[in-house]
Amino acid sequence: MVTTDKAEQAPLLWTDKRFHTWNYEMRETFGAKIFKVMLDAGFTCPNRDGSIAAGGCTFCSTRGSGDFAGSRRDDLVSQFNHIRDRQHQKWPEAKYIGYFQAYTNTYAPLETLREYYEVILQQPGVVGLSIATRPDCLPDDIVDYLAELNERTYLWIEMGLQTIHESTSRLINRAHDTECFVDAVNRLRARGIRVCAHIIHGLPGETRDMMLDTVKAVSAMDVQGIKIHLLHLMRKTPMVRQWKEGLLRFLDMDEYVSLVVDSLELLPPDMIVHRLTGDAPRDLLIGPMWSLRKWEVLNAIDDELVRRNSWQGKAWGGDSHGLPVRP
Repeated sequence: MVTTDKAEQAPLLWTDKRFHTWNYEMRETFGAKIFKVMLDAGFTCPNRDGSIAAGGCTFCSTRGSGDFAGSRRDDLVSQFNHIRDRQHQKWPEAKYIGYFQAYTNTYAPLETLREYYEVILQQPGVVGLSIATRPDCLPDDIVDYLAELNERTYLWIEMGLQTIHESTSRLINRAHDTECFVDAVNRLRARGIRVCAHIIHGLPGETRDMMLDTVKAVSAMDVQGIKIHLLHLMRKTPMVRQWKEGLLRFLDMDEYVSLVVDSLELLPPDMIVHRLTGDAPRDLLIGPMWSLRKWEVLNAIDDELVRRNSWQGKAWGGDSHGLPVRP
């Protein structure tokens, strides 16, 4: 940590970053590089099959937001090995977290979930699981099993909040409200299970203040991690129609970078930042096209933090000598 300068408050630093990165947390926890192996277990979603709604969230791709996951035509072990081997070209000494990413990964009978999760936990080098789901797909028997898993492996449950604004939720066909999300967080946290909230900047009709209101709400929740996504429009999604009707305006890069830094300032320093932007396959992306320059976006966020002399949690007070405590 940098010592406090009397003339200027020193930033909180996580190694060389001004926000609490996933990589920092993994090295602190496991002493090694950890990467997520993205899997498609063949699930669907109650927002697609008619049990809650139909059509899915308007931004969601035909692969259920698992566009970079393994192919559901392959069994889970084959998917795992393929994705792991590809990632190992960059990080040959890394270990892995099995990431059940595509669609809703608790939307199945308990026996099915147990079979799928356990086979990934048995793979060499796996240190934990990250399970993406909806807050309305966590019945008691599944929460009980997740609590058991949490006792014997490193576990995250990732849930899409996207926005706290119910008008936006209706527009994007989210098919659950903020109260449902908060209830799911409380039930998981009562069992000690880590929760990562997903939010999206740039949803149709949302102003800057509305987006930051969502960040403030997440900051006050008992969640341990956050993914901040840039809204990107993909072909063959229901949102294409909304875009053609003029309901959607793409954020420009400078606008998004500024929003992310504003967001980081509002987040408590102990919240782990799993992601700061979103991406999509080039052949499916309609816009914004600058989102394909992922490293340029991430570098611009780092640069803006330096330019402002800012850091995650700056709005919470405190300095480099101790993390402020959430009330």
